[in-house]
Amino acid sequence: MTQSLPRLRLGTRGSPLALWQAHAVRDALLKAHGWPAEAVEIEVIRTTGDAITDRALSEAGGKGLFTKELEEALLERRIDLAVHSAKDMATRLPDGLHLVGYLPRADVRDALILREGASLADLKPGAKVGTASLRREAQLRRLRPDLQVSLLRGNVHTRLAKVESGEFDATLLALAGLARLGLTERISALLDVADFLPAVGQGAVAIETRFGDLAVDSLVVPVVCPATGLALRVERAYLGELDGSCRTPIGGLAEVTGDEIRFRGVVLSADGTRYYEIVRFGPRNRALELGVTSGREMRAMVPPELLPH
Repeated sequence: MTQSLPRLRLGTRGSPLALWQAHAVRDALLKAHGWPAEAVEIEVIRTTGDAITDRALSEAGGKGLFTKELEEALLERRIDLAVHSAKDMATRLPDGLHLVGYLPRADVRDALILREGASLADLKPGAKVGTASLRREAQLRRLRPDLQVSLLRGNVHTRLAKVESGEFDATLLALAGLARLGLTERISALLDVADFLPAVGQGAVAIETRFGDLAVDSLVVPVVCPATGLALRVERAYLGELDGSCRTPIGGLAEVTGDEIRFRGVVLSADGTRYYEIVRFGPRNRALELGVTSGREMRAMVPPELLPH
């Protein structure tokens, strides 16, 4: 690192998972450039989403609640890059910001954590399941309409503790987050994507910078994963055509194999009784088009009341 290069200031939320992600990006940058530890400084910024714990995000404003203050810090040049869970990102970013890319994506599956038992079938009728995700709730209700699904907010450790204490019989969390926190032993079962399609961006760590800040972008590019970037381009374009907030249960997953991308998307009613699915393929050099056309086809298929403008 040259003497003239300023220290990079990396902004992140303060949850254990967010800090893991921030350190993963920091470590990747240090390794890629052969920098000393002090070259990248981590700054913790509290977001609106962290402060709201008593209601669903869909009722508080949807996506953006975990990114707003970080993006303000970027625009005000208090930090040089922001690290996010990709699934927390709104489909339309504030003017002047963009996503440089993503770390290599982790396993996208959801995990089931039970107080007792080893599978979804082991939950007794009327069992209380906690989640903050409309997508997870709708997919769960589709398979097990006999369960009682209630709001459960908080970080990973908080949710696990509420299952362990008996306040809830089960919860659902992203496998990627549990693995990153060393908590895979708490998993009772992994849920097949055939039944539980992940959220757009699940398992991916996003890096956001100021648009046109070529000095910072050139330093970040060596650590991003092109295949993950292609998959997320499809998924985010699909979501952008439907509903960029948290008001509708939506899942989407793009997988890159060689020169081809396979995309599968779902939209459900909140109670899981109505289910719409689309599967499309396209070349990797038309990723954006694949996402946009898939979203438009899905919107044409789904009743308007499920996808408000």
